[in-house]
Amino acid sequence: MNSLDWAVLIGYFGVMVAIGVWSHKRVDNVSDFFTAGGKMPWWLSGISHHMSGYSAVMFTGYAGIAYTYGVTSFVTWSFPIALGIAIGSKLFAPRINRLRSRLHVASPLEYLKNRYDLRTQQALAWSGMLLKIVDVGAKWAAIATLLSVFTGVSLNQGILITGVVTGIYCTIGGLWADALTELGQFVIQLLAGLAMFVAVLIEIGDHGGFFGVWDEPALDGHAKPLVGPYGTVFLLAFLFIKLFEYNGGMLNQAQRYMATPTAKEAERSARLSAALWLVWPLVLFFPMWMSPLLVTSEKGDGSDSYALMTEQLLPHGLLGLVIVGFFSHTMAMCSSDANAIAAVFTRDVAPVLSARARTWSDRSGLVAARLTTVVFLALSMAVATQVNSPTFKDIITVVIKWVAGLMGPIAIPMMLGLLRPFRRSGPTAALTSWALGLLAFWLVNYPINWNVDGGVPLQYQVSIPLAVSLVLYVLIGYLKPEDTPERLAVIDSVNTDGDDAAALPLPTTEPAAQAQEALRPTVKD
Repeated sequence: MNSLDWAVLIGYFGVMVAIGVWSHKRVDNVSDFFTAGGKMPWWLSGISHHMSGYSAVMFTGYAGIAYTYGVTSFVTWSFPIALGIAIGSKLFAPRINRLRSRLHVASPLEYLKNRYDLRTQQALAWSGMLLKIVDVGAKWAAIATLLSVFTGVSLNQGILITGVVTGIYCTIGGLWADALTELGQFVIQLLAGLAMFVAVLIEIGDHGGFFGVWDEPALDGHAKPLVGPYGTVFLLAFLFIKLFEYNGGMLNQAQRYMATPTAKEAERSARLSAALWLVWPLVLFFPMWMSPLLVTSEKGDGSDSYALMTEQLLPHGLLGLVIVGFFSHTMAMCSSDANAIAAVFTRDVAPVLSARARTWSDRSGLVAARLTTVVFLALSMAVATQVNSPTFKDIITVVIKWVAGLMGPIAIPMMLGLLRPFRRSGPTAALTSWALGLLAFWLVNYPINWNVDGGVPLQYQVSIPLAVSLVLYVLIGYLKPEDTPERLAVIDSVNTDGDDAAALPLPTTEPAAQAQEALRPTVKD
């Protein structure tokens, strides 16, 4: 990097902070902070939903997969995400929007107290927060790894720089700041991605061009859709996982659906995000598929290949733009995650832990939300410094195995609890499926994996916990139905067509009253 690249990077950070300051004027209460007051247009929500699913892991971990295996990086990652969101646009997006418009909640998990009980809500809230700290820690480590390649700063310095800038704008401006910065980041990503795509096209001209290059020995097997550990079972498991994860199971995407004015606009938002996931990653991945022809990775997993390629192919200025693109991905996802976890803590956890939290005014709640955001970012940055430790291993292991494997047990009760076919499943089904799904993850990934020659294949490490949770959730609901009138009222309120909230019963009360009622020892489900 030279002074021009640094100017581009510093200018980008300045614009992100400025957007946060501007968005501050639009945030008056926790509803504005967490769900944009339900006033976000569908196209902005869709772009924000799309961008909040990326991170620099794509340019490190998935760049390594593309370097090693080729197009399977698209077939087993962005394609199942696109398909999962497209399915969720009908199945989940409208219902999640009605959580805000019908039940007046600001956290995706806030409805769980009435859908199940307080214990279920707290179990999912705490496990979801802890998983997100690890997940976001991996994202900080990914962007810091790239920053160290380009600038020479240490891993911890890179984590500190990106975390502080992200913390400033998302803490000040809430979800509005997240969405508006993600719009700007989408434009930057578009310019940077096209610049890299064109640069690589020019380079492969001597290798047969766009179509003939696939015959090069260095790309042997790169055109096969399913290779190595990424086979059919992995693809099907990943599709199922992403159906839940990218439609709200990891919380931050659920907020984008909640932020639109109506259920119909939430559906349109999801369709836009699905279309972007289907088309745009092809442009981003193509240079990665060609990377074995152009660079030699210095790391065994190929995770540095994209960074090396940008340094080799792009002039200064454009190089700075691509580096900004790396930052934009990670900051988009991490800021949205921070906002989602702050919502879960202030709306779901704090009222149970503290009597004072049950009587927060709008101002006090907003201050608590901002403080929680800062604390979450600090904890995730601390975890990021340990990502390459023996406990967490490398970045891609954390993202694929830990997050994909643990997300299912958390997401199953939350997502399926919205649907009428699963109305018989109550707190017993939810808690049992959650607990035994987490146990299955530990057994498959550690004791069993240690005692199997060659280890348990990756597709089973990530799919078995979700399968265990799903089967138990459905089976226990059938054997021990807990569909009380109160729980059925919650389900009916989010499944009824139309957007006239006044015509529907509101089975919830204010969060303070919910917590007080839930803490009474006489309450029974």
